[in-house]
Amino acid sequence: MLKELKFNIDPDYTNINIHELNKHFDPVILLDSNSEFNNKTQTRYSKLIALGTYQEFRMTKTLNIFSELQKFYDNRNGWLFGYFTYDLKNRIENLNSNNLNLINFPELKLFSPEIVIQINEMDLIVSFDEEITSQSIAIQAYNMLFAAPEKDIILSSTNFELQKKITREQYLNSVTQLKNHIQNGDIYEINFCHEFFAKNAEIDTVDTFTRLNEISHAPFSAYCKFSNHYLLCASPERFIQRVGNRIVSQPIKGTIKRSQNQIEDLQLKEKLRKDEKEKIENIMIVDLVRNDLSKIAKRETVKVDELCEIYSYKQVHQMVSTISCEIEDKCNFVDIIRSMFPMGSMTGAPKVSAMKLIENYESSLRGLYSGTIGYVNPEGDFDFNVIIRSILYNQENKNLSFMVGSAITEKSDPEREYEECLLKAKAMLEVLSY
Repeated sequence: MLKELKFNIDPDYTNINIHELNKHFDPVILLDSNSEFNNKTQTRYSKLIALGTYQEFRMTKTLNIFSELQKFYDNRNGWLFGYFTYDLKNRIENLNSNNLNLINFPELKLFSPEIVIQINEMDLIVSFDEEITSQSIAIQAYNMLFAAPEKDIILSSTNFELQKKITREQYLNSVTQLKNHIQNGDIYEINFCHEFFAKNAEIDTVDTFTRLNEISHAPFSAYCKFSNHYLLCASPERFIQRVGNRIVSQPIKGTIKRSQNQIEDLQLKEKLRKDEKEKIENIMIVDLVRNDLSKIAKRETVKVDELCEIYSYKQVHQMVSTISCEIEDKCNFVDIIRSMFPMGSMTGAPKVSAMKLIENYESSLRGLYSGTIGYVNPEGDFDFNVIIRSILYNQENKNLSFMVGSAITEKSDPEREYEECLLKAKAMLEVLSY
């Protein structure tokens, strides 16, 4: 039986003390919508925190992984949190992944947390199951949130060398070859990514996330600790949201830098709005998402709510489209995930053909990058992001990684695509002092 404790909080409260939470709980998840975006993205919570676990879905080698996942979902008691890595695609389609991954997040994780904390402006709710967690522990977790940080809490970081998995010349050559595939009719569009990585890296994950979040201030940010695996995410993109029987997806395709000069910034925004190449990229993915939604939608309910709208974030302007539908009553959680995953914005069109070429041309296993993390609430509504603009860190082997990419179409200029990747890498490079 879920119990809720409600508190009033100071609207001027400072950052959550994640260091303190990390000492006492595992996993720790903080989903931060940076609430000024809430009206635009229709995000339900300013911050949502999951602490500890008492029940989790465990991966097996069985061929019936999705039926087992649905059973776990159906037997949930309240909230679920978790992630799907990009490589779950191999369980959905006849695909494989053989590239090297330095971080090694497990393929899928979905769990019931011991404690969930919802924060909205001046209200805070602590939820817990009295049969699993005592009220005193729930109150202790609340007190940890705003505990004064210890002096010199920031851990020392090593000086590590950040490397590119492929050179600029290799990237340009790959884009040229992918354009040949497009001209031959193999695909229409593909999302091509490459990796920055470091070995023997030691970072304070909390400090790194705090600075990344301050720089990016994105609506689908996340700090996640799973034992020795960390996700430090500043994503601007929603993968999929469910509210009642309505499903919404908001793919991003189209990026341009921002300027501190207000007039120039407006000019850049208008330049993106009128960019035919970016529009074509975006519309191709809108068609893909419409097709994915049609597999689970009630007849004639798939619609494009926004087409190629410009959303402005702290570092970049982005072209965003919103596609929605009403789902069939018989559709379950797994039906929805299998129909939509992986997200079209991170694959291409046609989706399966693009994913095969991604495996051939990319040099790194994506893992959690371009996967998704999010929550399911007790009513069955859920919200999952697209894991981009994110640093992945394995504290045990001290490997650090982040990836960036862009959409390749027939009109792509390889040099311009490379510059777009560097623009997307800017925040991660800055917080890692490069």
